[in-house]
Amino acid sequence: MKTTSRKYRVLFILLTIATVALFFADIFLGSVSIPFQDVWHVLSGQGSTASATEQIVLYFRIPKAIVATLVGIALAVSGLQMQTVFRNPLADPYVLGISSGAGLGVALFVLQTGFWATTGAMLWLKDFGIATAGWIGAMAILGLILAASARLKNSMTILIFGIMIGGAASAIVGILQYFSSASALKTYVLWTMGSFSNVSPQQLSLLFVAIIIGLLLAFFSIKNLNALLPGDTYAQSIGMNVRRARTIIFISAGLLTGTVTAFCGPIGFIGIAVPHLARFTFRNANHGTLLPASILIGASMMLLCDIVSQLPGSENILPINTITALMGIPVIIFIIFRNQHKY
Repeated sequence: MKTTSRKYRVLFILLTIATVALFFADIFLGSVSIPFQDVWHVLSGQGSTASATEQIVLYFRIPKAIVATLVGIALAVSGLQMQTVFRNPLADPYVLGISSGAGLGVALFVLQTGFWATTGAMLWLKDFGIATAGWIGAMAILGLILAASARLKNSMTILIFGIMIGGAASAIVGILQYFSSASALKTYVLWTMGSFSNVSPQQLSLLFVAIIIGLLLAFFSIKNLNALLPGDTYAQSIGMNVRRARTIIFISAGLLTGTVTAFCGPIGFIGIAVPHLARFTFRNANHGTLLPASILIGASMMLLCDIVSQLPGSENILPINTITALMGIPVIIFIIFRNQHKY
């Protein structure tokens, strides 16, 4: 037991160091080539440097690195919760259709209003409107899921209900796309590719608060997640109120997933891959271990994806979703084949 505890402690220390190192690497590296010493001068406040460098580091790279960290944490934790509740190794944060709800909200705002075309000093209205519309759509679907979970006893039935609601939302989005203009459609498609750079300081504050609330609910649900792992029947046999526990978990996952999708777009594969990496690394099914492990691995993986997407030294920036797919899919395939008899 002492050997195992020491091993876990070492792993957590290494993951923490990796997360911090990747966070600073994300600040020092970017599509705009800036000497390391100039970035360090801005971070440390030593000497003077070019105004453009200060703007890039302080108002673009640092907020973007913070957003990437929060997004990785949120998707990893919500993915772990969904895989546990539904006992499905391929469940992801978007399995309840909350992402589709956010997509519907954004589609209604972008494809059916003129605010998306706002220019000049009113650009903040466009970005804030997209995020707000996505948030409203995600919370509306979450409300439907919570209402359904109060009446449906079986978790798999709720899963099917969520998939159907998400499918209906996606169908409506498809209709809106069909009748939209080319310019509005382009704006919507760019949103679906995911981005960390469009989050304003005001939005970052709201993003931070919502994710913290979701994480607190997730930590509060650790015992319930452990009890739900063998199934609802076992959880009921030990006296747990399954519906109430499930509701709290859904609220947590909904806040985490809906917030990320609303502000940054739907970002795939991280929520599926990270929980498997946490299980594989720690060889443990206890959520008291898996939850903090998923937080650190999720943050590290998303920061790494953001670094790669910037193509350091190049003027081009790749959509974050393409990088998360290229990095997440091989991990998922490897873990599933290696542990096909376990999960």
